[in-house]
Amino acid sequence: MNIKVGVLSMAVIIAILGSVAYVCFFNQEKISASKEASFNVVEPLEKIAKDRVEKILIIDGAIYGNLMATSGVEYVLAMEIYDAARDIYDLVKIRVGRVIELVYDRDTDELKELCYKIDSEDELRIKNLKYFHNIKTASGTLEKIDGWEARLEAIPYALKARIAKGVVKSSMYQAAMDNDIDIRAIIELANAFQWTIDFAMDPRVGDKFKLIYEERFLNGEYIMPGQIFAAVYINDGKEYYVYYFEENEDNKGFFDENGNSARKMFLKAPVEFKYISSGYTAGTRVIMELGIAGPHRAIDYAAPIGTPIRTVGNGTVIFTGWSSIGYGYLTSIRHNGTYTTNYAHQSKIAVERGQKVKQGDIIGYVGSTGLSTGPHLHYEMVKNGAKINPLKEILPPGKPIKNENKKRFFENIKDLRDKLAF
Repeated sequence: MNIKVGVLSMAVIIAILGSVAYVCFFNQEKISASKEASFNVVEPLEKIAKDRVEKILIIDGAIYGNLMATSGVEYVLAMEIYDAARDIYDLVKIRVGRVIELVYDRDTDELKELCYKIDSEDELRIKNLKYFHNIKTASGTLEKIDGWEARLEAIPYALKARIAKGVVKSSMYQAAMDNDIDIRAIIELANAFQWTIDFAMDPRVGDKFKLIYEERFLNGEYIMPGQIFAAVYINDGKEYYVYYFEENEDNKGFFDENGNSARKMFLKAPVEFKYISSGYTAGTRVIMELGIAGPHRAIDYAAPIGTPIRTVGNGTVIFTGWSSIGYGYLTSIRHNGTYTTNYAHQSKIAVERGQKVKQGDIIGYVGSTGLSTGPHLHYEMVKNGAKINPLKEILPPGKPIKNENKKRFFENIKDLRDKLAF
């Protein structure tokens, strides 16, 4: 009996072990099969057809009608598109170097949209309505609408904040190159400081700068720098800050760390940084004997002929024409009862006597007329009838942030200021 029980027990144990082994083996096969399946190469799905896009580069002398005809767009259709856009943007004004995009439907190859970037912020989109606006009828079918519709839309950039910095070893331009900073961001930096720093005269070797700004991407591709949020420039040991802030619709722009507007009555220089960022050299720094006409109480900006000259402040043009005392073509602007500025040796004058001008307006172009040894702008500032050094004139800031809004301003810039620390 005991032997039978033992044999029976052993048989049961063997059966159980066999079942367990079978289950383990079966499960192992399932796991292996699962792993194998997970590493199988999946055949790619058939690519979804995309709309065809034709890009037309606008070259010198090209006009809208000719460009459309060259691209195979019939005259009648081109005029329909033109008429649809005319009240929003006149396509006669398309600019050299920009691109017109024609979008053709993937199924019909019919023109369904025209896109044109008007500037860095907005684009014109003219759409074939039957591809974008369909009406569902009572029977459930879709009724296509004929015609074209034009809209001005913000370019849908993806934005990314960047912090960049550099040290001036030879020039701001070179500092940007050394630190892989888009020169357009440096130009915007100079514009933010244009009432405080003359980037042709003021920078010193060893100056430092740091800026926080947005980079703009479109379809994953870097396009351009955008808004500067904050920046610091350390010039000869002195720190200058700017922060972008919108107090309200009437008062927005750059402010210093105390909430005073960075904007002042006069710009620091009559030539924009973008024209001096590469290959520009400054002439006389302060006062030098001319040898012919006595003291040279002015600032000379050496620049190529044709470089635009801007007025440093609002005012009225009181003189334009040829100067009999060696200034060549000269423009004088009266800003108020205290200040007048003079712009000499121009190649061409762009304003007329009596004309009202606003700060930054182009008033003429650099030349070498009159008593001049080479192309340059001779720039003078006159205060109460006496010539002064414009680089040393201290001017009051523009409209400050109101006291009731300063708390919001200081809260906004706290984190930015921490990030500007070197």
